[in-house]
Amino acid sequence: MKGEAGRMQHSDKPKQEGHIWGSMKRTAFILGSGLLLLVAFWNSVTCLHPETSMTSLPRHLQRFWGASGYFWQAQWERLLSTFEGKEWALYIIGATQVPVLFFWAFNGLLLVVDTTGKPNFISRYRIQVGKNEPVDAEKLRQSVRTVLFNQCVISLPMLVFLYPILKLRGDPCRRELPTFHWFLLELAIFTLIEEVLFYYSHRLLHHPAFYKKIHKKHHEWTAPIGVISLYAHPIEHVVSNMLPVMVGPLIMGSHLSSITTWFSLALITTTISHCGYHLPFLPSPEFHDYHHLKFNQCYGVLGVLDHLHGTDTVFKQTKAYERHILLLGFTPLSESIPDALKKME
Repeated sequence: MKGEAGRMQHSDKPKQEGHIWGSMKRTAFILGSGLLLLVAFWNSVTCLHPETSMTSLPRHLQRFWGASGYFWQAQWERLLSTFEGKEWALYIIGATQVPVLFFWAFNGLLLVVDTTGKPNFISRYRIQVGKNEPVDAEKLRQSVRTVLFNQCVISLPMLVFLYPILKLRGDPCRRELPTFHWFLLELAIFTLIEEVLFYYSHRLLHHPAFYKKIHKKHHEWTAPIGVISLYAHPIEHVVSNMLPVMVGPLIMGSHLSSITTWFSLALITTTISHCGYHLPFLPSPEFHDYHHLKFNQCYGVLGVLDHLHGTDTVFKQTKAYERHILLLGFTPLSESIPDALKKME
């Protein structure tokens, strides 16, 4: 019996390794194909004739960008004149202070709801009903201290260190702003890179060798709130929060305007994913909220790699998956798509 069991375990291991390797090959193929499609789309938008009658969103955005381009270029040149000889200070403000301002402004509003339960218009969209009503004050204070530590002691030095490296790739404070088409392409590439790096680093942190000592800290919040998006062990903050977002601009040699916009969007997006409320007209946070609830599902950002690796199969059988949509009305999805138990009652 022991010999048979040993043979079974030995034969299962190659199958498992083959499954993982096959998933990774499919991942590379799909992401590569997606990137080629994005480049083709970018080229098609770039090559549009000015007089072409086009009603698509990219065309309207292109017109808006062209009409306001001179304005933004003039404002940027004014900033460069103000910080002449001190471009590094302009970089610090753009890469660190502006995104942090957006982060705390948005989270400040959410914290009012988390701590008071008001206004009811927002609190009624809570995903895990009955959790954090209100949020534990001491636990919140501890989390805010950790977030501030990560931002000031880890993120700030990393972004300062990034500046001379970016200068080798192309001055981030160069005089000419990126074109609309180039910014669109950058944003697409940043998103793909973040998806790959975050998924695999996040899944690695769930390995027993790392989970208890590192990642468990973040999972103290089984019902997350916005501010804990950056509540993490320092090692996790570097590997899984910072690097996936920083690598894209480094590879592309991005302009400060692109970096500021991307970092701000990344912080707002991760806040929404952790906020605990499925609010109208905002991206659905159901995917990552379910990860905090169950731990072993939904590791990624977009869900592409979870689908390829089968780490969303349980999630797809839940009501949370049915609610994982953009809410275009004002009726909470917990009411329009209630849990099975509530429907029976």
